[in-house]
Amino acid sequence: MTEPELQAKLEELLSLPSENEVVEFKEAKTSYDIEKLGQYFSALSNEANLAGRPCAWLVFGVVDKTHEIIGSTFKQQGVELNKLKKVIADKTTNRIGFQGVYDLKVNSKRVVMFQIPSAPAGLPMAFDGHYYGRDHESIVALNSEKYERIRTQSSPDWSSEIVTDASIVDLDEEAVSKAKFEFLRRNPQKKDDLEDWSDHKFLDKAKLTRNGRITRTAILLLGKEESEHFLGSCDAKIRWVLKNSFGETEGSEIICLPMLLAIDKVYLKIRNIEYRYAKEGTLFPEKLLRYDPFNIREPLNNCIAHRDYALSGRINVVEFENEKLVFSNVGTFIPGSVERVVKRDTPEERYRNTFLVEAMRNLNMVETEGGGIKKVFKNQKERFFPLPEYEFTDGKVTVTIQGKVLDMEFARILAQNQALTLDDIMLLDKVQKRKAVTKSELQYLRLGGFIEGRNPNIFLSFHVVKPIPSDKLKVDYMNNKGLDDKYIRKMILDYLRQFPNSKKNTLETLLIPKMSSLLNEQKKKKKISNLLFALKMKGLITVNNSYEWSLG
Repeated sequence: MTEPELQAKLEELLSLPSENEVVEFKEAKTSYDIEKLGQYFSALSNEANLAGRPCAWLVFGVVDKTHEIIGSTFKQQGVELNKLKKVIADKTTNRIGFQGVYDLKVNSKRVVMFQIPSAPAGLPMAFDGHYYGRDHESIVALNSEKYERIRTQSSPDWSSEIVTDASIVDLDEEAVSKAKFEFLRRNPQKKDDLEDWSDHKFLDKAKLTRNGRITRTAILLLGKEESEHFLGSCDAKIRWVLKNSFGETEGSEIICLPMLLAIDKVYLKIRNIEYRYAKEGTLFPEKLLRYDPFNIREPLNNCIAHRDYALSGRINVVEFENEKLVFSNVGTFIPGSVERVVKRDTPEERYRNTFLVEAMRNLNMVETEGGGIKKVFKNQKERFFPLPEYEFTDGKVTVTIQGKVLDMEFARILAQNQALTLDDIMLLDKVQKRKAVTKSELQYLRLGGFIEGRNPNIFLSFHVVKPIPSDKLKVDYMNNKGLDDKYIRKMILDYLRQFPNSKKNTLETLLIPKMSSLLNEQKKKKKISNLLFALKMKGLITVNNSYEWSLG
């Protein structure tokens, strides 16, 4: 938004007689609790959905009762606001973040305006696993009536619409033949029936057409390349790109309708060559394909099945040579979180393109029981490869499938701990990759003895690391752990006994290398300050007017 647009929007918000469910003012003169900010994100997002608004607003630097502009110094640096966006998105449903965070000067006073998107239809917005709403001006847990009202929302199924001007001649003959072959693989009991069906009847039975009329699903899966115009502004193509080890584009191709045949064309483009890595006892195979074939086809079919076709944008498959595959498509991730899908391992209750998904099931393109994503995770786990990574940003779903072992030490942990469940590994994978974990996940990890440290600076515990014959892993553990506070306090006292009248920066030079590698320098210095203050309060050390420390 431009500055004049922001000025006009602020004036509009200030003119309201009081706050409501989709507008909130906060003074936030110097700071504001980030957890509370996330709760407001969830509450305002849900209320905007229920009110039929495209977004809600949270404004810092304004007195809520009088609407007086007093200004705010909350995270004045642009880089701090950018970090804040990620912190919030890491804990929201589908990693949906702010539509915008704007700095605005009003009579030399700074106002921060947070534009919060409305929760997507059928997808209540959570923060850190909890759903919030508003009760007048207060934040409360989203009540069951509001939750169900959002959850049961539905929008028209784009994929089921009839294409009035299209006929069976607009379908690709090879694609129709392939569809029959795949239908028979999925439904072998229909062999005798299929031989008697006309093409028109087959298309109806496979739920590609409706009463003999061509649907968008039929065009998308079986249509001739020149039939794409029947889908209107939808860009029904797959872009494959090959990147070399320097990130440079080595090759690319646009693959068009029909999508049923496009899957094989993309698959054949990918260099799924043999990958070799060292054995760990008898657990590691000597060689295998870089990607399990299912782990290529499943994400690609999901891109076709769950894309938001009302939005512009192609399906993209980027192959980073000898490293990884990245699949992306436009649209939100309706189930909310990948963890939820993997744990439930059941078909979803609601799909964006219900008609299309049903047809793709009949043509053997997607899993019948909704277990496709979990199978991808299990395939990676059995190889000791990194688990798939899902990102939900900028209105897109992006899936990364690694084609090699990135962290041999972590692979050894998995190999030596065969009792770990897939859920356990998903959580340990988060810890190892320094990703945020929820409060309930943190509690589970602690109860299981999987982690040590304080959130967010948690690391794999001694219990997990001890059985692994790896010096590097043990050194990493000690670096993550650092010296405990008791030992650091002893070091301070020993040092001041030998060298009284020492400056704080001298003590920092001594202590910082001994502290946990998970802490940044600022946090290490803050911890040293706290330890010095605690020792001073106990009378064990003193500080003079020159800010020099000595024993008390």
